[in-house]
Amino acid sequence: MPAEPYLRRRNANARRPGVLAAERKERARIRSEKGIRWGGRPFVTDAIGGPVRSGH
Repeated sequence: MPAEPYLRRRNANARRPGVLAAERKERARIRSEKGIRWGGRPFVTDAIGGPVRSGH
């Protein structure tokens, strides 16, 4: 696909910056609740569901 029609369509259907910022914040909030960082994994939990603490 040539770039010009693609860019025209993308710009015509662009969402408002405030909406995009709100979506980013919501996704970040959900990530932080899960304890996930960039490419990371959720925190390890014990059988009860609480975080596992180190023994020192």
